[in-house]
Amino acid sequence: MAIIAEEFEFVVGVDTHARTHTFTAIHASTGAVVDTAAFPATSSGMDRAITWIRRRTGGQRVFAAVEGTSSYGARLTQALLAAGIDVGEVRPPTRSSRALTGKSDPIDAEAAARSVLGRPRDQVTEPRAAGTRAAIRILLASRSLLDHQRTANRNALTALLRGIDLGIDARASLRDAQITAIAAWRTLNGVDPVIRIARTEAKRLALAVKDLTARLAENHKELAQLTEELAPGLQSVPGVGPVTGAIIICAYSHHGRIRSEAAFAALGGVAPRPASSGNTTRHRLNRSGDRQLNRAFDVIVRTRMSFDTETKNYVARSRAIGKSNREIRRNLKRYVCRSIFRQLQTIMA
Repeated sequence: MAIIAEEFEFVVGVDTHARTHTFTAIHASTGAVVDTAAFPATSSGMDRAITWIRRRTGGQRVFAAVEGTSSYGARLTQALLAAGIDVGEVRPPTRSSRALTGKSDPIDAEAAARSVLGRPRDQVTEPRAAGTRAAIRILLASRSLLDHQRTANRNALTALLRGIDLGIDARASLRDAQITAIAAWRTLNGVDPVIRIARTEAKRLALAVKDLTARLAENHKELAQLTEELAPGLQSVPGVGPVTGAIIICAYSHHGRIRSEAAFAALGGVAPRPASSGNTTRHRLNRSGDRQLNRAFDVIVRTRMSFDTETKNYVARSRAIGKSNREIRRNLKRYVCRSIFRQLQTIMA
């Protein structure tokens, strides 16, 4: 299998930032630095950068190794792809490597280019696709913020009701019916100012909770629709819902981004790690990878453990031979990862 240095004549490394992007062009066969330049992170600046790349490479085949293709380099990635330039995603240099080479934008851009020279094309991560997938990522980020805000408002409301007697039993978590009743309170005049102000604040918090709950429901509906559009049938998998399905799609992105099922497991933090010692042979939970994807697998597994008959039978057999709950969940997450990856390969090919 041909490596990047054999398939392309030039490799351009890009160190991306909020205001500027730094480009370093390297001759793929010799490794010699052709030129380095920085351009503003604006539409006109990106157009100038693409013109610069074409002039420095003579219109030959170019591969761009870009940092932050989903953040600072997202717009640049789309511009490069539209210009017919192949793009791969690279990670920033590690702290240990910087101890030897130092740190600057040109150094990081050159390191990005050199990091892919000896790698096969299919082992360089492809940037996440835009379009509907970008909309899903926005919805997931919005959902996280809405959920945190609702939780904060509920906690503040509960603390207020426990500190001041307003006629609501707040010893346990507030029920939706109680929040609805508080949101409908009228303003009382001629009462103790503390009670009046506390009721006003309680009503404000209850209205905020109800509003955020409605927004989360709409968010859930939109996630379900977009997830079904990109991956038909994924939500029919036991334990997979709109949110977990959306997280999985964002991590997988598109066919070809993740080269194998083992790579998907490593990305999701469910690849087993050896943890044997002496006469004990075992594996431990993997703490690396995409923690949101790992959380999605964990939610799916816990859901299946609560209602799926086959999963319950497996849990019973595993406990009978002395496996702990953590080991059982780890094995199940690995199984879920494998089955979902195979399904994604089919429905999103």
